[in-house]
Amino acid sequence: MSTESAPAPKTGVAEDVDQRPRVAVSALVTNLREYGLILALIAIMVFFQFTTSGTLFKPVNLSNLVQQNSFIIVMALGMLLVIVSGHIDLSVGSVAGFIGALAAMMMVIWPLGPLSNPLVVSIICLIVGGAIGAAQGYWIAYHRIPSFIVTLAGMLIFRGICQALLGGGSSVGPLPDGFKALSSGFIPDVIGSLTLIPPVVNAAGKTIVGSGLTLHMTTIVIGLIAVLAYAYFGLRARRSRERHGYEAEPFTLFVVKTLVTSALALFLVYQFATYRGLPIVLMVMGVLIALFVFVTKRMTIGRRIYAMGGNAKAAQLSGIKTERLTLMVFINMGVLSALGGLIIAARLGQAVPAAGLGSELDVIAAVFIGGASAMGGVGQVIGAVVGGFIMGVMNNGMSIMGVNVDWQQVVKGLVLLGAVVFDVYNKNKG
Repeated sequence: MSTESAPAPKTGVAEDVDQRPRVAVSALVTNLREYGLILALIAIMVFFQFTTSGTLFKPVNLSNLVQQNSFIIVMALGMLLVIVSGHIDLSVGSVAGFIGALAAMMMVIWPLGPLSNPLVVSIICLIVGGAIGAAQGYWIAYHRIPSFIVTLAGMLIFRGICQALLGGGSSVGPLPDGFKALSSGFIPDVIGSLTLIPPVVNAAGKTIVGSGLTLHMTTIVIGLIAVLAYAYFGLRARRSRERHGYEAEPFTLFVVKTLVTSALALFLVYQFATYRGLPIVLMVMGVLIALFVFVTKRMTIGRRIYAMGGNAKAAQLSGIKTERLTLMVFINMGVLSALGGLIIAARLGQAVPAAGLGSELDVIAAVFIGGASAMGGVGQVIGAVVGGFIMGVMNNGMSIMGVNVDWQQVVKGLVLLGAVVFDVYNKNKG
């Protein structure tokens, strides 16, 4: 029998110090998709800022960027849930075009009296969009027809109806100013503006264009509240994970991520404040993003959608009514497609037969670039939003640079392929 004494227990202090870099690196690798997306967006924005000679970050261009791509992000929120649930929807662009045509006909052509009011028309169109989603979801959920087939048929059907409504190749407009404000309007400055640099007046008493600097203070206040809320809820979620025994990212890494994201957000808010304030459509997007983050992270229905996408049979055996859940996912997609169609029509000021044509590809690409898995069960709202902005910034930057539309499609295709390859590589490595 050995008489050697047992080794003295370690204090653990040195071990903890030695393990900290490893833990940080491990957390960075684990959250590589999330951090990589934010860093990729920043890198793309900086790249186009230099290649466009500073045009990208000009306040007027940022407003145009939001207005031109808002419908992509709105529809990407719905597409995220569709893809997470293990399905796909190819009809969103055609449904958006049809809804825009329907709204224009109701407001301009058809003598509907009080029903031609833009608000009433918008509500009716959202209901019609939900009905379209329900019709497609019914065949997918209860008859097990693949979503690819059903929505491909929907894409053809609603593109044809859109063109038939508009008489083949004609456009319908102009649409009322109250309706166009959905895409081209800005929030009013209820607080009052703040003049930092007074405008320069020439000898004739006229203000020199571009002189002076006035801030839209309502925009500044909303931006500060949003950033503080982002930091607060992020810290709260991190503490909740620790309290329940789940692994959380190192605090230093969390602080750096929060500061970088907040700095980017405040910079953009400042740029908007020096122009005309926050676009109304950006506020609509913000409310929808917050709502979908809450639904996917805090509500039972969100967890059930992820469970169904991860393993539909297991979800069904655990008591989840997968048919009804699938139907609800497609109804939601139909409503958001309708909202996207209204935004497109409001931005153009008229309904055109080609509205929304090909936009389903940008919507799907935004979701996959944002980290969603083609197999279902994986994806985050913020990832889809960042993916949408990546697509939007690339479209805007390449257009300013004068890149041919054909080559723009090539670049976007390569970015989408790279995102999917990266996702598959991570899964195989894990």
